[in-house]
Amino acid sequence: MVDYLLNAVITLFVTLDPIGLAPLFVTMTAGMAAADRRAIGFRATAVATSVLVAFALFGQHLLASLGISLAAFRIAGGLLLFWIAFEMVFERRQPRHDRTVERASAEEISHIAVVPLAIPLISGPGSIAATILLSAHAAGWMALAGLIAVIVGLMLVTLAVFLTAGPIDRLLGATGRAVLSRLLGVILAALSIQFVADGVAAFAAGG
Repeated sequence: MVDYLLNAVITLFVTLDPIGLAPLFVTMTAGMAAADRRAIGFRATAVATSVLVAFALFGQHLLASLGISLAAFRIAGGLLLFWIAFEMVFERRQPRHDRTVERASAEEISHIAVVPLAIPLISGPGSIAATILLSAHAAGWMALAGLIAVIVGLMLVTLAVFLTAGPIDRLLGATGRAVLSRLLGVILAALSIQFVADGVAAFAAGG
């Protein structure tokens, strides 16, 4: 149980990347009043939490209704997480996020808390895939409840980052962000390979 929750914390923290979202939040809310920035932060994290909790509870049922086995999703999800890790290590993720922010700046500013901040920058394909994979590994309702608690806890961390985004971005600087991104990317790469290995093993056992 402890190992499972620790794995959940590491996997979701890396895929959510709350520290990496700080400069994006600063960019998207530039020129806004402090109250408006807080409101956007609260709304974005609330929406993202709802999305991830929904996939934690019903993601496996959705896969079953589509005829997708958990083994297949483990492999696909692991490959997707490995691609995210590759982007983090070779610094390709931030430019993609920046392009998303630029597209959003031309849209109605009142909706940025939901799109693209909550979806897909916070609860994107990587974090959704990680959530479903982790819920599939949950050994009973206690472990699933622990996973939901981890999601809520990490979203509170994300909210705290949003509320202090400016100082955090200035503290890390470009060098700090690059080093942190690469370290987390290596950890995520190892976890993603484990997901793929588990999926292949499940296929082999089923065969």
